[in-house]
Amino acid sequence: MLPSQIERLFDEAPAHYEEEHFRLFRDFKAGLNRGEIRAAEPDPSTKTGWRANPWVKKGILLGFRMGAIADMSIDPVKQPFFDKSTYPARAFTAADGVRIVPGGSSIRDGSYIGRGAICMPPMFVNVGAYVGEGTMIDSHALVGSCAQIGSNCHISAATQIGGVLEPIGALPVIIEDDVLIGGNSGVYEGTVVKRRAILGTGTILNRSIPVYDLVRDTVYTATETEPLVIPEEAVVVPGSRVVSHASGAKWGLSLQAAVIVKYRDSKTDTRVQLEDLLR
Repeated sequence: MLPSQIERLFDEAPAHYEEEHFRLFRDFKAGLNRGEIRAAEPDPSTKTGWRANPWVKKGILLGFRMGAIADMSIDPVKQPFFDKSTYPARAFTAADGVRIVPGGSSIRDGSYIGRGAICMPPMFVNVGAYVGEGTMIDSHALVGSCAQIGSNCHISAATQIGGVLEPIGALPVIIEDDVLIGGNSGVYEGTVVKRRAILGTGTILNRSIPVYDLVRDTVYTATETEPLVIPEEAVVVPGSRVVSHASGAKWGLSLQAAVIVKYRDSKTDTRVQLEDLLR
């Protein structure tokens, strides 16, 4: 019912939005906040194990279309803020069980933050994002629109998790359960990082960067129809690849790459285990 109503309102925009339209959008946004509506969800029948929900992205875009610029300032002189009235900062209470440490973080309405999550300042979670239970979003980290992050992950300081609203059918970045992403890393363009993988500090993943698996003697890349997928339990670090073009060889150039140097074992688990006391 709700998906068809959202799609109809998106495809057949009225001359003026009435209270019934705003009520529909509020119901939709409440579902995002509860984690019951997701921009992407697990689907074992697909190659990636995930599928995008285009109607959800339409609902999010609809909110931008319906909203008017509103004054959201904490202090109109010292801290002026202006944004779409449909997307204020999300409201939390202590009963939600989420730690939002003081210091300037922002979580936009229409995103899910699971119980036990830790938000270290300053960090930002955009609309449509899903952050699972027990996950830590560290300082200066960004979780982009519609990105899906699993439970018990660690998104380290200054990491960028890319977002996507358009094209409507594109898969957002997926970070599955128990993934650790080292500081200053970036995951973009619908990349899927499977459960228990580890990205070393400064690792960049997107549709253009190949990933060389030294253990399994294979190379992972995105295709025209499928995103880059990092295997379960892979330990990935930044790397480089030689430029084969004559001028590149003459100048000693190399291009960015990523390298799987091992898969998780008991020694790795000990080194990356999150300290329960922090929770």
